[in-house]
Amino acid sequence: MKKYVELVVFDMAGTTVRDEREVETCFYEAATQSGLTVSRARINDMQGLPKLQVVQTLWDEAIGNDHPDFEHKTINNYNLFTQILEHHYLTQPIYPTEGALETFAWLRSEAIAIALTTGFYRKVADIILNKLNWKQRYLGFEEGVIDLSLTPDETGKGRPYPDMIWKAMEILEIKDAKKVVNIGDTPVDLQSGKAANCLFSLGVTNGTHTQAQLEQYDNDGLLPSMTALKTFLQERLNS
Repeated sequence: MKKYVELVVFDMAGTTVRDEREVETCFYEAATQSGLTVSRARINDMQGLPKLQVVQTLWDEAIGNDHPDFEHKTINNYNLFTQILEHHYLTQPIYPTEGALETFAWLRSEAIAIALTTGFYRKVADIILNKLNWKQRYLGFEEGVIDLSLTPDETGKGRPYPDMIWKAMEILEIKDAKKVVNIGDTPVDLQSGKAANCLFSLGVTNGTHTQAQLEQYDNDGLLPSMTALKTFLQERLNS
């Protein structure tokens, strides 16, 4: 396996961290309290994107970004969302998804690096990582469950751009994107993996998006859960 894959890049919420629609609910609560009318389905469409970008997009769709109150409403809504989101993750239990820890352990045994990327900003990513005891800082933690965690805060661009994947490769000294596998549960996860020219850009269908929703996007495989990743890679790389 090491010959073919040197790094697997995972999304967080919905892929490696169990998501019971918490982020969607936090967005919806903040939008409602801020006077923004938006459906849960529209919020879910943008899962995986940087969170400020989501708020800006929703208000642009509602009133237009040239509206005199656009900036005020956007900032107010985003600040409220961050308060609600941080309170949730600080006060509620957080669990890995089915098969996540077993997959991490297997990759460790194969000497394959593990990176997490996310649409969360750094403070929330750290709350989650610390509660799971996966990591204590965003890079260079050699004894951690994972090797690296990156957010749009560190790269300047989130998904669907490939920047977080490329930054992970740079930090972990991996030169060839064809030795990198990317996996997530949203359309922008798939798009970022394709944009980075990864060996495989995979989706899991037990997160925020269904098989039917994800299969509309270019991908190299859709898995029922993280438990299927090991078999997928073994079959595809050892055949």
